[in-house]
Amino acid sequence: QVQLVESGGGLVQAGGSLRLSCAASGRTFNTYAIGWFHQAPGKEREFVAAITWSSGSTYYADSVKGRFTISRNNYKNTVYLQMNSLKPEDTAVYYCAASNTIPVVKTSRHYNYWGQGTQVTVSS
Repeated sequence: QVQLVESGGGLVQAGGSLRLSCAASGRTFNTYAIGWFHQAPGKEREFVAAITWSSGSTYYADSVKGRFTISRNNYKNTVYLQMNSLKPEDTAVYYCAASNTIPVVKTSRHYNYWGQGTQVTVSS
């Protein structure tokens, strides 16, 4: 079992920034990658970014490239999502998830463990 806890969400104006954190615990040695997804009301859960645990390779959705940065601190077992130049359409619940699927995939069904989510609201 892997436990994931997100933090750092909140309310921010358009153009602002937030940093989300995802703290992992439990049997993390089987984890290949950590991903961030978001889900807006009435919409499907969508891939945002992912990072491989060992090498630190990163992957992004086209909609966030150049604005969001995913990083990790292996000593703290924590993954971060720095979100800059936020837009109202970024408003959603953000989830982190752990995957042991190789290579990195961008579909939620390949992620085995999920956090509880953190709300991000961007006002216009």
